[in-house]
Amino acid sequence: MADELVVVRRYLDEISAQIDAMSLEANGVPAMVSADTAGGALPSMALVFPVRLLVRSEDVTFARELLDTPADQREDDRPAEP
Repeated sequence: MADELVVVRRYLDEISAQIDAMSLEANGVPAMVSADTAGGALPSMALVFPVRLLVRSEDVTFARELLDTPADQREDDRPAEP
């Protein structure tokens, strides 16, 4: 199924997951964060139920590559040669 969602990463806090989701979306990969923390009222619940970063199954490989690449190694961030 083309729209099947896959967990790419698990986190102990929702903010880290949101930052990675924004990074993926900025690179054209739709992402969704799923957290069972009572709407943020009980963030410690993430210790038992980790926050999940989800992407479509067809985007998993590219998403993992993006998340695993340090920012200083991305070609689009390098300054132009004089």
